[in-house]
Amino acid sequence: MSRLWRDQIQIFLAPGRLDWVRLKRGLRPVQIARSTVFFEPVADAPVWNAALLQLEKVLTEAAGTEVSVILSNHFLRYAALPPQDEITTPAEVKSYAEFRMREVYAERVDSWAISISDWSPFNGAVCAAIPSDLIMQLEQMIARHDGRIKVIEPYLASVYDRWQAQLKGDKIYLAVIENGRICIAITHHGKWQNVRNQRITHNAADDLLAALDQEVIWSGTKETTEFVYLFAPEHPEMTLPQESGWCIIALPAGKVLPLAHYPSAPIDHSGLNQCPA
Repeated sequence: MSRLWRDQIQIFLAPGRLDWVRLKRGLRPVQIARSTVFFEPVADAPVWNAALLQLEKVLTEAAGTEVSVILSNHFLRYAALPPQDEITTPAEVKSYAEFRMREVYAERVDSWAISISDWSPFNGAVCAAIPSDLIMQLEQMIARHDGRIKVIEPYLASVYDRWQAQLKGDKIYLAVIENGRICIAITHHGKWQNVRNQRITHNAADDLLAALDQEVIWSGTKETTEFVYLFAPEHPEMTLPQESGWCIIALPAGKVLPLAHYPSAPIDHSGLNQCPA
């Protein structure tokens, strides 16, 4: 079966939810099914185990499809690669990324697969680490159902790539919030500074504000009003206090819409996304 003429399955995979969309094959694929499944983690098992069990059910009914997977930031670890003008070759970039990840995460790096964004000696890059066991199980499962992998990518990378053209300013703070996790990517004058990926311990708005304030302190510069680009489809009413010094620029922006398999808001999200003044 030609890849061009396969139906497509697009998936968002997270510890407690699976969002998927099926597109009918053709030159202009048409959405024919869409669903979200919520579930509880499996005790004494890797955090992705329950999600893969649910994905198996979906692929059983979707054999022979082309599969795209966006992985929740719960499954990822990130590190910024600050610019180094003496690093130019792919081998040097790979060694630099491995060094930075090991510097942050120590020996845990040995069980991860590392991917790197487009490298620039002048702007740096971002590297992401995914558990090798998760990648292997995904590949084996999709092959078992006669599927073909189109892409497996981190949630942060998908959001950044989708709205990169709308991210303006000398300082860019991009926050991607999902259930239980905040991920913030930071650039100054186009140069990668940091990627912060942390659990939500109180509520999303409080933890976002605390994280942003910490990043500003570490940077050593604070404007009267700072701006944060926010993609938080599971927290659509999120606000920050006016006197906080932070102004939210909500994504999506312009004519670029979210992908259909991005997560969306639960039925009841009251109280999860307000930061008290």
